[in-house]
Amino acid sequence: MAIDTTSNEELEVLEGDEGEPVVGRSRDVGREILLTRLSDLKTSNSVVAVGPEATVAQAVGLMKRRKVSAVMVVAKRKPRKLLGIFTERDFMARALEARGFGKLRLDKVMTRDPEALSARDSVAYALNKMNVGRFRHVPIVDGNGVPIGIISARDLIDFIVELCPEEILNLPPQPGYATPREQEGA
Repeated sequence: MAIDTTSNEELEVLEGDEGEPVVGRSRDVGREILLTRLSDLKTSNSVVAVGPEATVAQAVGLMKRRKVSAVMVVAKRKPRKLLGIFTERDFMARALEARGFGKLRLDKVMTRDPEALSARDSVAYALNKMNVGRFRHVPIVDGNGVPIGIISARDLIDFIVELCPEEILNLPPQPGYATPREQEGA
């Protein structure tokens, strides 16, 4: 009996015979991180800014209302250039230890002249600044030094998850379940 191997009909793949899934592996994640500009990211935070004369209590109240963990401190007059940033970390490290800290002006406890990036810089630069400087937020400024946004560690995590969602979102509930410890049937 001869078997016709020239048929164009495809064999039905049965469940369990699919082989190793090829999910997002053709995507060059490193290249995407290098080439994607900060302006292309979906960021969760808009510019939340206050003047240097604002108090710690006012800044913390604003942070709570806007559900952010950092406010940018800008000059009173136009152009409202970035002078500093006040973060939860600044609150814990500098403000909380002062007596009557709620009435303290931000210019006394903020991080002055924070490192900043432009919207045309790549995600790689944001990751580098955050890693080297141990920052969780990096302001994004225009050519005049005026804040136009802020990039957070959360924004970068969301971007990386977006690059390879299947690999990250389809993980088993416990890390130990990801790979069998010993080969089955051995």
